[in-house]
Amino acid sequence: MNACVIGDGAWGTALAMVLAGNGHSVRVWGPFPDYIETVVRSRENSRYLPGVRLPQSIGWTADCAEAAAGAELVVAAVPTKYFREALGRFGGLFKGSPIQVSVVKGLDAGTHKRMSELTDELLGLRGTGALSGPSHAEEVSRGLPTAVTAAAADPAVAAAIQAAFSTERLRIYTSTDVVGVELGGALKNIIAVAVGVSDGIGFGDNARAALITRGLVEITRLGCALGARQETFAGLSGMGDLIVTCSSRLSRNRAVGERIGRGEPVQEIMGGMKQAAEGVWNCAQAMELAREHGVEMPITAEVYAMVHLGKPPKDSVRDLLERDSKPE
Repeated sequence: MNACVIGDGAWGTALAMVLAGNGHSVRVWGPFPDYIETVVRSRENSRYLPGVRLPQSIGWTADCAEAAAGAELVVAAVPTKYFREALGRFGGLFKGSPIQVSVVKGLDAGTHKRMSELTDELLGLRGTGALSGPSHAEEVSRGLPTAVTAAAADPAVAAAIQAAFSTERLRIYTSTDVVGVELGGALKNIIAVAVGVSDGIGFGDNARAALITRGLVEITRLGCALGARQETFAGLSGMGDLIVTCSSRLSRNRAVGERIGRGEPVQEIMGGMKQAAEGVWNCAQAMELAREHGVEMPITAEVYAMVHLGKPPKDSVRDLLERDSKPE
């Protein structure tokens, strides 16, 4: 197929490599012409995926019309903070009925919509699927074994996404629970920030395990309240993604939390980052949804308080531990 990848970050680049390796014709769009020229010239995305040699077969452009021309597969890979502006440039450019898939793990700040919903809205299309799971771009780009989930309301769309991206090193399962797959990917980033804070303070494995386990409870509560299936959160896009994001040194969200735990100001941390830390951006949306649906999310609430209200990390730990005792 002709594939258009909207977003030249690490994940968009890694997935473009997967598609090109499967014989698809791939064009990657990025917003900055000068940087796109640098990538073309060097065959390396040094800003977002350094050290990985890019195949000559991938096309790169900053021209939306050029990227969209003839696309049969559209991959939305722009961080949530810039998603609305970037995809808005592509409205009306796609002809026919391309397969659409969002690979972004987050929620829209203005509407709390999931990224597949927002993709439909901004592109004027319908039926966008989601691809999510434990998948560091750095590892996928190097061909390390990975398994993720492709979700779409229409099983045929999920199967088409599965077929487009599957390789001998990238195993893809399918699901029709788009809500659960997307929320698992979005909410786990918040828990990873909390785990990072715990690590930064100097707590041990016991605290990390408790946060991961109870964090999964929070994710499942909110997900089910929003219409997801409970069993989805025990799968790759739930527990699987939560484990890797909370435990890996490649995790930006965990790394941000660790620096918060060591006492660094959030504004300074975020100001010096080249790549997205979605948990910092999305904890506010998660809290608003939790309040709207009457869902208790104490870990998420403390991440929000640290990130947006300046609450000292040790105060958040104390308040979590001193909550009223209750059955598990």
